[in-house]
Amino acid sequence: MKNDLIASGRRLLRRIVWLGLFIALIGAGSLARAQQAIASATLSGVAIAGTPVTVTSLPESAAASPGDVRGIVHDPQHRPVKGANVSLQARASGYAQSGQTNDAGEFLFRAVPLGEYTVTVAASGFTKTEQPVTVITDSAPVLHIQLQIAPISQGVEVVARPELIGSDSPTTTTLISRQQIEQTPGADRTNSLAMITNYVPGAYVTHDQLHVRGGHQVTWLVDGVAVPNTNIASNVGPQFDPKDIDYLEVQRGGYSAEYGDRTYGVFNIVPRSGFERNRGAELVLSYGTFHQTNDQVSFGGHTERFAYFASLNGNRSDYGLETPTAQVLHDQGNGFGGFASLIYNATPADQLRLVTGVRRDFYQVPNDADAQAAGVRDVERESDGYINFSWVRTLSPRLLLTVSPFYHFNRSDFEGGPNDTPIIPKEKRDSQYAGGQVVLSLLTRRHNAKLGFYGFHQRDDQLFSLRANDGSGLSLLQREKPTGNLAAVFLEDQFKPTAWLTLTAGVRFTHFASSISENIGSPRVGAALRVPGLHWVLRAFYGRYYQAPPLTTVAGPFIAFAIDQGFGFLPLRGERDEERQFGLTISLHGWTLDTDYFRTGVKNVFDHNSLADSNIFFPLTIERGRIRGWEVTVNSPRLLHRAQVHLAYARLRIEGQGTINGGLTDFSPPADYFPLDHDQRHTLNVGGEVTLPWRSFAATNVYYGSGFVDGDHLPAHLPGHTTFDVSVGKSFGERFSITVHALNAANRRFLLDNSNTFGGTHYADPRQIYIALRYHFHY
Repeated sequence: MKNDLIASGRRLLRRIVWLGLFIALIGAGSLARAQQAIASATLSGVAIAGTPVTVTSLPESAAASPGDVRGIVHDPQHRPVKGANVSLQARASGYAQSGQTNDAGEFLFRAVPLGEYTVTVAASGFTKTEQPVTVITDSAPVLHIQLQIAPISQGVEVVARPELIGSDSPTTTTLISRQQIEQTPGADRTNSLAMITNYVPGAYVTHDQLHVRGGHQVTWLVDGVAVPNTNIASNVGPQFDPKDIDYLEVQRGGYSAEYGDRTYGVFNIVPRSGFERNRGAELVLSYGTFHQTNDQVSFGGHTERFAYFASLNGNRSDYGLETPTAQVLHDQGNGFGGFASLIYNATPADQLRLVTGVRRDFYQVPNDADAQAAGVRDVERESDGYINFSWVRTLSPRLLLTVSPFYHFNRSDFEGGPNDTPIIPKEKRDSQYAGGQVVLSLLTRRHNAKLGFYGFHQRDDQLFSLRANDGSGLSLLQREKPTGNLAAVFLEDQFKPTAWLTLTAGVRFTHFASSISENIGSPRVGAALRVPGLHWVLRAFYGRYYQAPPLTTVAGPFIAFAIDQGFGFLPLRGERDEERQFGLTISLHGWTLDTDYFRTGVKNVFDHNSLADSNIFFPLTIERGRIRGWEVTVNSPRLLHRAQVHLAYARLRIEGQGTINGGLTDFSPPADYFPLDHDQRHTLNVGGEVTLPWRSFAATNVYYGSGFVDGDHLPAHLPGHTTFDVSVGKSFGERFSITVHALNAANRRFLLDNSNTFGGTHYADPRQIYIALRYHFHY
């Protein structure tokens, strides 16, 4: 039965990929004349909702999961302006598109990578007008640009109010730019997650794991294509270096049917592409406390049809992981990696993109004073590599096809030292994922529809070893090679019955097969309403998600040992989540306030527990859970042309209920709902940056947390805590810049968490001060 399911999954994956190729080949013949017109920079007579459109150029680059920009140009009497020249220009790179309005004054740019842009409109007899717009995944904002009659002296009119992020989507989204990553204290270090925790409500790091909205099961994507990883929190090393990121889009709820296999956060990376450089290179060198250094060299450039970006990085520090005491003992860490992005516009209708990265990291497992004196020397070694290839095919101005095969390798090795007592543990796990994603999107005046498939085959190679050194003679060894398959088909449409209302409906069907087989349908419905005249946006969403379980298994003598130690073992099943969310976005004089309330009900809550004193963690599931939260973000405009401030606040309750119904367990929970170990009721980040004279800047962030659960003393929590970070930088000409970062500047060492269910005791990071030098040059 199991082999039949695996074979069926493989056949389904092959058929979907071939179906995408077949659609493209069929479209190629029918679009021959259209391609010829595109090549000559004019495509006319193609109907969008019955209206002809003229496009004068194609984009230099299109991300695998792009957005769209469309709009209407009219005069002061609201009559459409025909033949106006419209251009779309990225603010941080050379990416651009241009076109002209049709008879109805409409324009459309498809396959636009997420990020910040400026739309410029010029027409004879009118003042040239510019309007900022922010593009996010699956969005198609409609701009209404009113031209003014040109005076005798020409000028440029700037529309100050940018299009609201996600104004036509119920998804709760935060967008972080490359400049923010560079200036935020500590955010550009390879192992840092400050680019997320400083800007995303309810995001924090505890026991060396990122948590968002109460969980650590998150999805990382590159240009909208997920990098699969079913092993929950088994790695502490990073998959991506922040210095390779152009934009980071964080979705934390209200997901479309295209995403959402991991409930707690979706991180979509738009990597640096080379369009921001012209045979330019950058060298980053740093040094600071704990003898830390975080270095990178990168190269990038582009022609009219080709762009490339590549980087190599290395890092080391005497402070790697969170320590069990205020002392830093046996805590070195180091790593190195590489990244590359290649984009090639084969024809005006076909773009090919290859994104790949590799990493290798080493960590000493920190000791307390007793373990250090006893000679305990445990280590963790990790490796990760991925390759994503995307073919973006413009079938017509309305129809876009993306075919994206991928491969991902992930390794996590824990090695106990000879002085471990009473058990020397060892765990080695290799996971390989091979699969693909096919998406067909259709954009008309009222509809933004997508049909797609996502799936992969997974193969693990896992070794568990326990050997006693107390004379008991215990010696256990297990090696398993489990396999699994996941296949998901999704369909979604964003329907705009009016300019101020967008309705979203979709469904995602998922089949998972491994030691168990599960089939689940996940419906998603939502609405976004723009209040006329106020530019406020109301959002509502209801959706269900399914998260496939890890393939980790326990067999043979390990089961007997677990039972002897007071553990039981039950098969793991996937987590199922039901989310309700309501939100409001207010834009006033350039300020943006976004607030939302959500409630998520969970069945089979994923968590972890350790086997005896081995430091090997096995996944488990708790019968039920619920997460309730209220979130607020505030972002300012440019104040006095110099400063910007931001705020991210969340009030959360993260609770479980019931028994352990999957995995290894000796846990007897309370009868009623109880807070989980990563429950923190209040999380606040306030920060900002200011441009100073002499080409310098300063940035800061203040973090407050009300405290995590106090061990077994439910429902008590640890005391609240506050830290303060700051960075100051200065540029010297066009080539040199220097920045000084101070993290936890007051050096407040406090007990961060003392959970008995995952990882034990951890103290907050100590003060770290380092200086970073950037040097730009051409080759």
